[in-house]
Amino acid sequence: MHEISIECKNRINSSGISIDGVDPEMEIRIDGKLFILVKHLQWKFRGNESIHLNKVRIEVYWDVHDWIFNPGLRHALFIFKPVLLSTSPSSVSELSSPPFSSSTSTPLSSQTGSSGTERPRLVDDEEGGVLLYTTSSSSSSGFGYGSMEKQRQRLPVYKYRNAILYSVETHATTIIVGETGSGKTTQIPQYLKEAGWAEGGRMIACTQPRRLAVQAVATRVAEEMDVKLGEEVGYTIRFEDITNEELTRVKFLTDGVLLREMMDDPLLSKYSVIMVDEAHERSLSTDILLGLLKKIQRRRPELRIIISSATIEAKSMASFFNTRRRREQEHGPTKEPMILSVEGRGFNVEIFYVEDPVSDYVRAAVSTVMSIHDQERMGDILVFLTGQDDIDAAIQLLTEEAQSSGKQGLVAVPLYSGLPRADQDLVFSPTPRGKRKVIFSTNIAETSLTLEGIVYVVDSGFSKQRFYNPISDIENLVVAPISKASARQRAGRAGRVRPGKCFRLYTEDYFSNEMSVVGIPEIQRSNLVSCVIQLKALGIDNILGFDWPASPSPEAMIRALEVLYSLGVLDDDAKLTSPTGFQVAEIPLDPLISKMILASCEFGCSEEIITIAAVLSIQSIWIPVRGVQKQLDEAKLRFAAAEGDHVTFLNVYKGFIQSNKSSKWCHKNFINYHAMRKVIEVREQLKRITQRLGIGLKSCEGDIQAVRKAVTAGFFANAARLEPFSHNGMYKTVRTSQEVYIHPSSVLFRVNPKFIVYHSLVSTDRQYMRNVITIDPSWLTEAAPHFYQKQLHSSVPS
Repeated sequence: MHEISIECKNRINSSGISIDGVDPEMEIRIDGKLFILVKHLQWKFRGNESIHLNKVRIEVYWDVHDWIFNPGLRHALFIFKPVLLSTSPSSVSELSSPPFSSSTSTPLSSQTGSSGTERPRLVDDEEGGVLLYTTSSSSSSGFGYGSMEKQRQRLPVYKYRNAILYSVETHATTIIVGETGSGKTTQIPQYLKEAGWAEGGRMIACTQPRRLAVQAVATRVAEEMDVKLGEEVGYTIRFEDITNEELTRVKFLTDGVLLREMMDDPLLSKYSVIMVDEAHERSLSTDILLGLLKKIQRRRPELRIIISSATIEAKSMASFFNTRRRREQEHGPTKEPMILSVEGRGFNVEIFYVEDPVSDYVRAAVSTVMSIHDQERMGDILVFLTGQDDIDAAIQLLTEEAQSSGKQGLVAVPLYSGLPRADQDLVFSPTPRGKRKVIFSTNIAETSLTLEGIVYVVDSGFSKQRFYNPISDIENLVVAPISKASARQRAGRAGRVRPGKCFRLYTEDYFSNEMSVVGIPEIQRSNLVSCVIQLKALGIDNILGFDWPASPSPEAMIRALEVLYSLGVLDDDAKLTSPTGFQVAEIPLDPLISKMILASCEFGCSEEIITIAAVLSIQSIWIPVRGVQKQLDEAKLRFAAAEGDHVTFLNVYKGFIQSNKSSKWCHKNFINYHAMRKVIEVREQLKRITQRLGIGLKSCEGDIQAVRKAVTAGFFANAARLEPFSHNGMYKTVRTSQEVYIHPSSVLFRVNPKFIVYHSLVSTDRQYMRNVITIDPSWLTEAAPHFYQKQLHSSVPS
């Protein structure tokens, strides 16, 4: 350790910083971090001016970027963190203070410099180091970590900046394959703005497949550009628009939101460049967007498209976008796409496999975490699991294991799409000193989200994927093996801050010989109802002839057309009906929910139905608390309605409003306060949309039958009847006779009414119906006589 402190001293002296009073006895290592205590520190800048700091604790660690690009500095380059010592230097409590101490700026407040010289500012950077810099560009300290601009220049993507800008200038489409951690997501939009692509009122769009990624990336880019989020840099996700029409030049949004923008602006004329990031995920919205962008380019040759991913099949994507014909004289940008490979990752990642297949990946993941905690140096752990249930089970198991073995220092946090904002903040906040954060995440952490401090990754090899069977008309989220592309993405999460390790809970033979190269595009395994109505709303009537990156199955397409026809959204010529079809397309929700809202006008219960629609758009309004299921069930009973979950939601909403939107009331009743605030926001937006569509809002004044009829009008395709003499609550769907069961979270669980409609299915050991409501079977034939004409005599009694 003494040798390290000497190297540190030499490096600091060569950077214009001198230190005195380094005491080898005061060199302390805590949780793998090295601290040296210094009596006096002097930093010289602008030749003669200097700052003096007394009684300084210096935290020493590697500057990761210079480590990569300057091999000669690998043995000498450190960042230092000065902190005033308010107690004796040997104080252990002082040394255990959090890395983002607000006191780091205190030493400078009392320092003085010569007249006319601007003093540097001392500011925490996001990796726990300290940036010392002045606002003058000439006042470089030579320290190698002087500003946000310096950090940006050290990212692997920076050395490709000119090549990227040249390709965008000369080619209509650019495909960028960049390793995880190269900086492509945050830097390329900034390069484009710096090159003038956002001038003259134009905008740069960058899409992400997930809402959480949109928010995280937009926040990061705004910080790097030193602008307020929502002004020059903004984002838009469903029901949340943080942009300024006059000021925003760089806009982050989900693929689905950009599709909806096409309904008002089919050629996306306000955008000069559209970057489709993480295109390898091949979500339903991504594939539709890629097909439409190809059409738009024919009408707008000046539009530039960038397709970015770490693992995309670049050649097949280039072939899809290559619209150049032989002997065609080109004017403007080249139509043949350019493929650029951005090499480089923060650090190498060592891969480990299990020798034999594991039978329980949740338990195996927890055991691996415990082994890492015992045997590896400090660093946070990211564990990939399939969903909230697995994550909750793993956290509980890890807590029990740690308590029984007496292991300390593990902080387990979950990460999934429906996580409340307060819990999301725990994921992105710095790890407390002396602790190791263990993040249990779904595949949401595979792309775009940068989780600082991750050194170890545990990959279960599974994720939840959506699969739709058009024959049985059942769409499920099922646990399925991931692809090699996803496995590489997951491993890449470990190489951000230092050399990392990835522990794969499957064999190397399985990875090499059995795992698929890429995943099945979502469009080939999804219900296409929403997809068809979006394309119809954009004026694309020949759905089967649409140019898809991957063609959907004809059976799924025909099934979607049949459902939309039964909803009254399409006419006999498969065109949108007026006004119903166009109104359903205008509402940014599932078409079944949109039809429910339109039907509520007829039944005089639109106030209640938009409340239900807002709740259904949220993943869950209940707080799943481990170990207190009985109390949660009792809380639900206070709001439970005999008619089902939808009416229960109305009771919860009414209670929340009557409590004056109290967080204490929510806590008492196991209700997610942030989810209820979101319900109110979504409801207000739906209210404005319905008013714009000319739908009058009216309350049914307690006529619950009207509410049930309106729900049936939208969800008639999801009807089920209780099997006669069934002792285990088995239902069969009216349309296809599939076995289904009421989910245990429903207020109608074990009540088993004869006929119900459900909102969605979830598949575990059985097919479970979520969010169910009781109905009269005669309402089905009233709502959709064509859809149920074959079941009139067999399934639905008169």
